[in-house]
Amino acid sequence: MGAAAAAAVLGLLLLAAAGGAAADEAREAAAVRALLVRLLGPGPAAAFSVSVKRALAAESGLDTYRLSGGGAGTRVLVLGSTGVAAAVGLHRYLRDFCGCHVAWSGSQLRLPEPLPAVPQVLTEATPNRYRYYQNVCTHSYSFVWWDWARWERELDWMALNGINLALAWSGQEAIWQRVYLALGLTQSEIDEYFTGPAFLAWGRMGNLHTWGGPLPHSWHLKQLYLQHRILDRMRSFGMIPVLPAFSGHVPKALTRVFPQINITQLGSWGHFNCSYSCSFLLAPEDPLFPIIGSLFLRELIQEFGTNHIYGADTFNEMQPPSSEPSYLASATASVYQAMITVDSDAVWLLQGWLFQHQPQFWGPAQVRAVLEAVPRGRLLVLDLFAESQPVYIQTASFQGQPFIWCMLHNFGGNHGLFGALEAVNRGPAAARLFPNSTMLGTGMAPEGIGQNEVVYALMAELGWRKDPVADLEAWVSSFAARRYGVAHRDTEAAWRLLLRSVYNCSGEACSGHNRSPLVRRPSLQMVTTVWYNRSDVFEAWRLLLTAAPTLASSPTFRYDLLDVTRQAAQELVSLYYVEARSAYLRKELVPLLRAAGVLVYELLPALDKVLASDSRFLLGKWLEQARAAAVSEAEAHLYEQNSRYQLTLWGPEGNILDYANKQLAGLVADYYTPRWRLFMEMLVESLVQGIPFQQHQFDKNAFQLEQTFIFGTQRYPSQPDGDTVDLAKKLFIKYYPRLVAGSLWTD
Repeated sequence: MGAAAAAAVLGLLLLAAAGGAAADEAREAAAVRALLVRLLGPGPAAAFSVSVKRALAAESGLDTYRLSGGGAGTRVLVLGSTGVAAAVGLHRYLRDFCGCHVAWSGSQLRLPEPLPAVPQVLTEATPNRYRYYQNVCTHSYSFVWWDWARWERELDWMALNGINLALAWSGQEAIWQRVYLALGLTQSEIDEYFTGPAFLAWGRMGNLHTWGGPLPHSWHLKQLYLQHRILDRMRSFGMIPVLPAFSGHVPKALTRVFPQINITQLGSWGHFNCSYSCSFLLAPEDPLFPIIGSLFLRELIQEFGTNHIYGADTFNEMQPPSSEPSYLASATASVYQAMITVDSDAVWLLQGWLFQHQPQFWGPAQVRAVLEAVPRGRLLVLDLFAESQPVYIQTASFQGQPFIWCMLHNFGGNHGLFGALEAVNRGPAAARLFPNSTMLGTGMAPEGIGQNEVVYALMAELGWRKDPVADLEAWVSSFAARRYGVAHRDTEAAWRLLLRSVYNCSGEACSGHNRSPLVRRPSLQMVTTVWYNRSDVFEAWRLLLTAAPTLASSPTFRYDLLDVTRQAAQELVSLYYVEARSAYLRKELVPLLRAAGVLVYELLPALDKVLASDSRFLLGKWLEQARAAAVSEAEAHLYEQNSRYQLTLWGPEGNILDYANKQLAGLVADYYTPRWRLFMEMLVESLVQGIPFQQHQFDKNAFQLEQTFIFGTQRYPSQPDGDTVDLAKKLFIKYYPRLVAGSLWTD
């Protein structure tokens, strides 16, 4: 079977899974109409007519929408081949005809009256069969504490942005608990195995066990409830949910029940010791492998139904026990065989991260062994980090297996302005034109969401474009006008500066992982170089503040002003750190004291204060969500500890220290600032006493401070305090003149 034919086979399988009956069309149209009411309210929603007809895509077989009507006294007609296509058509009308904007941080939905007419019937089909969304890690870094109300908003966002393929992995631990009990494990053995909620992503991929647990009984019940609602809404839009499957990882306790079981203990992961990592992998030839795999999938399908596509990752960031192609082929085939034993139409969605993450292990023979172990067209690979390190090029389009070109963009859910918009803009079209390309779609696979919304707006639009955006400067100017509800010269200029600076990262070194000194444990070796000119960020800051008198009433503008102010403060931290380090290395006490004083006692408190003015940058809000998921004080304490650990130490000993760093009011004041104060005090002490700075001793002392935060019980505000514009202006007036003068000092 050729590459194009394999892609066609998979496309037909999954298209069939979406259904085609009139009842499905009616259900999907009703779901989009309900979305419209949630978005605009019942009055404005009545000006639209939404319908779904599969026949609209009869020629191309690809999601298609059609817009017509509008104008005085005429309803806007939105027709889609699926519910998702209709939602995209609706979004296109609101965006391009009404100048509206829908985003995580809030929406700008001022509709003109009357609604503009569509000049001529507009029909558009996507070039991508699939627009994928999510990363396994997103469920822990962003979704972990969500209730249904928050999930509903996300699913609406997904539909409006054209997502038709996404993970649906909530509640799987409840299913695994049933399977493990049926296999003879005790409840205490199961409780010991599962991680806590904030670390479930890595338990699901076999990286971790036990850490942050146990999972309370109430957790399982709530997640089962959520999963049913999530699946019902996804299917009502015509989305294809990806359910989990057995990847081969098992609890150690299984050896008590089956002493002869053939298992291999893998190496450690993420600097964790074997108390929490070194997972046990069942041998592919062991008779228990298909039994466990089929037990789980049968129980899962009985509970949730299926759309026939499943995700499983056996070797995510873990080296297999053998590099022999025969072993890798066998391990891969056993996972797939367990799927088709229960579901003969099963398609395996595989994160291609393993090939990119450990290229020294995954040579051509090893990659080929995995890709050829599954029938062509039954494996769908996510080229997860394609905007920076595409794998399809090195693997001849994944040896003919269909793949999705994904933008990963964000690591750890970090704050920090970042993007590679040129690479993102060009990437999907280039992959589509690659010789013998088996690309079937585009995807967004961030580890965490709720940041850098311009990047995701572009990527979502590219899911419906055959060619790149011709002029990104014009595109980003239009983005700013829609986002704030009005075209403004200064905001458009600010966004063009951001486009050429923070959003213009290029090359393999680009990573959406914030390594700013602000959010790292301090040392004398920290890297402060960036890929852009910091003056562009400071000038964008000035331009946004110049526009503030006109746009201060716009929630999205206030959010962006705070975010750019936060970025400017992050840059200033780096500059003052360099001043302090240079003074220390020159053995000049007074300049060291001056730089340390500004950074610790002026800049960081000012940053914390401006962050406190917006609910989306509050530690208290973050922790409140965790506690709200609990049904008892004991559970609330467990969930808050999970959340505090994830934001900071990540593991009991700082195993993946600050990987998931955030810039939140409260976290800056009580976690980052005390570390910086200690660092500066020890530098001063080193100079005064004439002894070398002891990094090892500082790390030990800093760890004590970090633990103090972890185990703290302080309640942080969950409501904003202060005016964002006024606080940003005060910070600007204090520091911007120094930057213009080329000196960080006022004298």
